[in-house]
Amino acid sequence: MEVQDAIAAGHAEAARLDVHDLVHRLNGHLGPLLVATLAGSKDPKLPHKWAKPDGTVPGPAFQKRLQLAYRAWILIAEAETPGIARAWFIGGNPFLNEDTPVTAIREDRHRELGTALNAFLEDRQAV
Repeated sequence: MEVQDAIAAGHAEAARLDVHDLVHRLNGHLGPLLVATLAGSKDPKLPHKWAKPDGTVPGPAFQKRLQLAYRAWILIAEAETPGIARAWFIGGNPFLNEDTPVTAIREDRHRELGTALNAFLEDRQAV
């Protein structure tokens, strides 16, 4: 599957997924502390509440970040492994000026994150 096709499929899946289920999955893959951090929450317990079917609903800005994180997660985990995907999220990234993807998501640097994600998926080395 071409990278752009995978990105489109990931977008469709994240858009159709109930936010509680999406957060539940992210909590399982990244852990609630990283999920809270990338969403921009100062409360590390919120991802647990968001993940419950009858739990609180994250605000629109949080949801946007959570969907982006989920899309990035599934793209990398399917192309590589879940361990590599987690390492990508927490490691310094040359396409993000050595910030982590978690930081870029939290700071709403979505275009930069997309560049970093595409570079990784295409196995590009040059910044």
